[in-house]
Amino acid sequence: MEFGEMNKPIIIAIDDEPQVLNAIARDLQAQYQNEYQIMRAASGKEAIDAVQELKRRNLAIALFLVDQRMPTMSGIEFLTVAVKLYPETKLVLLTAYADTVVAINSINSINLDYYLMKPWDPPEERLYPILDDLLSDWISTVPIPYGGIRLVGTLWSAKSHYIKDFLARSQIPYQWLDFEKAVEAKKLLELESGKEVRMPTLFFPDGSTLVDPDLSTLAAKVGMSTRAKKPYYDLIIVGAGPAGLTAAVYGASEGLKTLVIEREAAGGQAGTSARIENFIGFPQGISGADLTRRAITQAKRLGAEILIQEVHSVRADGPYRFVSLKDGTELSCKALLLSTGVAVRKLDVHGIDQLTGVSVYYGAATSEAAHYQGKKVYVIGGANSAGQGAMFLSRFASEVVLVYRDKNLKKSMSTYLIDQIDRTENISTLANTEITAVEGTKKLETITLKNRESGESVAKEADAVFIFIGAVPSTEVTGDLIQKDEDHFICTGPDLFLGGNRPKGWTLQRDPFVLETNVPGIFAAGDVRHGAIRRVASAVGQGAVAVELIHKYLETV
Repeated sequence: MEFGEMNKPIIIAIDDEPQVLNAIARDLQAQYQNEYQIMRAASGKEAIDAVQELKRRNLAIALFLVDQRMPTMSGIEFLTVAVKLYPETKLVLLTAYADTVVAINSINSINLDYYLMKPWDPPEERLYPILDDLLSDWISTVPIPYGGIRLVGTLWSAKSHYIKDFLARSQIPYQWLDFEKAVEAKKLLELESGKEVRMPTLFFPDGSTLVDPDLSTLAAKVGMSTRAKKPYYDLIIVGAGPAGLTAAVYGASEGLKTLVIEREAAGGQAGTSARIENFIGFPQGISGADLTRRAITQAKRLGAEILIQEVHSVRADGPYRFVSLKDGTELSCKALLLSTGVAVRKLDVHGIDQLTGVSVYYGAATSEAAHYQGKKVYVIGGANSAGQGAMFLSRFASEVVLVYRDKNLKKSMSTYLIDQIDRTENISTLANTEITAVEGTKKLETITLKNRESGESVAKEADAVFIFIGAVPSTEVTGDLIQKDEDHFICTGPDLFLGGNRPKGWTLQRDPFVLETNVPGIFAAGDVRHGAIRRVASAVGQGAVAVELIHKYLETV
């Protein structure tokens, strides 16, 4: 394999049949040679040697396209080795019809992204659309080369973590430079001579910098909208999780002037999922970030406006609904949809506050996992989000320990995920166990685990803890205006009736619609609703239904 001069991301094609390999390389060159370096290998061994050399050179590999049936080393055997060196590279297996079962099994065993049956003529229909999608996803998550946005901070800084998490969840490419390890980081901060060295600091291609910015300032700098284009909309949606983004797609596509307001990064809880495998239409699974990116693109294309701002409060006045933002702006609309979702439930144990964002994280598996290559990490929680986090972390950490309170995972975690965890060698589980303390000065050093049956406690060394222990509704912006249950989830439709009576203050002759709150024209969808089923598909369905009900409401006002 010849390396040549490589200043582009690399696509590697591997097949032991020269004619087939030439045909693969020809098709790849025809479509991708302007953006990617196309490399080829005639065997798995040759490819492994090349991948190791590329790793030493710190060069980026975007995609492996490898034949399954090769002598001495099969395609899956090669990918099993290669993915350890390049865990973020997209994996595509070339198969014959007889290899279909093997390919499907590899989706779970090595997180295969796609399998293609040969031949694929014409490539314009059966090859390029698939690879285009995979390469687009890869580009959106890989740090850009030198010359783009650079973030200088320290791994042991909560502020650095929050900036990284925002950029990662927002699909904004950046280069992370650890001040304690990267010489370049120190040189960049030296450019700020005469100023107090403060971190995190962001350096932009235009020569400007931002020091410890708030999220709104950063969002504006990277090109996100932070100010609404209009003072008045048909539909304002608060919260850009799956429910809110779906409502934006349907609302905008059906002619409603639609605005979505999100206080942090779009995607909600689903957006933090490393891999969603039970959402229909994605047989290989999809990350929450990728699903969010596609939804945002779709909503914007159809005319929805997406705003990064924090909502202070909502109110109703006659036929109008108002949203007040933290910057003092007030926007009005005919109909309002609350899809604010849920916030991560905080863990109340000794020592956790000072280490949060500094080796103790709520979620954040996708943004922080790479920093714990070869380390031992603990995942706290027993639901799907914890399982997905553990699976993603297992691609980087040498050991992942999943700690949960119940006797088994069957009550709270999907079977497919339990099976994946059981098959993953570097994941172990601790049932009937809870965390009671974290200890460390600059960073996490030990955690204390307690067996809930015996009461026995033991301290364990740990490099990081990732917490997925449930969520609480984000309903603080509604104040006393919106009726909520005892756990502060929003009541809608039939749940509003007390003793068979309509909610207090209800002025219309009809009953509230199924997703309508106690205030006519204010709706709720997704995880923030009382009794909501916490699944992406459920939230998506509610977002679509909410728009249909909003149309019915608008017909009467």
